[in-house]
Amino acid sequence: MAKVNPLMIAPPLIFAAFVGLAAVGMFRDDPDGLPSTLVGQAAPNIPEKGLADFPQATADMLATGEVTLVNFWASWCPPCRAEHPKLLEMQADGMNIVGINFKDTARAATKYLIDDDNPFSGVAFDPEGRTAIDWGVTAPPETFILDGDGTILFRFAGPLIGSDYEQRFLPALLAAQGQ
Repeated sequence: MAKVNPLMIAPPLIFAAFVGLAAVGMFRDDPDGLPSTLVGQAAPNIPEKGLADFPQATADMLATGEVTLVNFWASWCPPCRAEHPKLLEMQADGMNIVGINFKDTARAATKYLIDDDNPFSGVAFDPEGRTAIDWGVTAPPETFILDGDGTILFRFAGPLIGSDYEQRFLPALLAAQGQ
């Protein structure tokens, strides 16, 4: 009887493990979503530093009694620029949006908001990205839906545009607003 070399069995086993992991990922409830460990918890702190020409974001703005959005953005981020008109539209409709600019320069961020308008009720400035880490932000833009007492209800990674916005973000926002 011939002996089977263990090195001959390893590649098929490794391949089977990868197939298993892919199947688990594909068949979970929301394969496109990035889960957040912060959902259901109080929002983390926001930076005490702001941008000089704009209202400073404060912790009180996260617990106004109304649904609030917290949007992480940067002036150098093309998807942030793509979602900017939607943020302006939501602000015009009465949505409270707190903006946290991160990994940016104050000069570039200020110029962007002056040139393209400011959709934020308050702006915080996080040039090193430390606050983004506390919130679990991976890359801009990311938007969090908070209930009236500042509890995180939903995290949306990516720009607020297109079918992903319509199929995932908007239903979560409407549910948070009780609609």
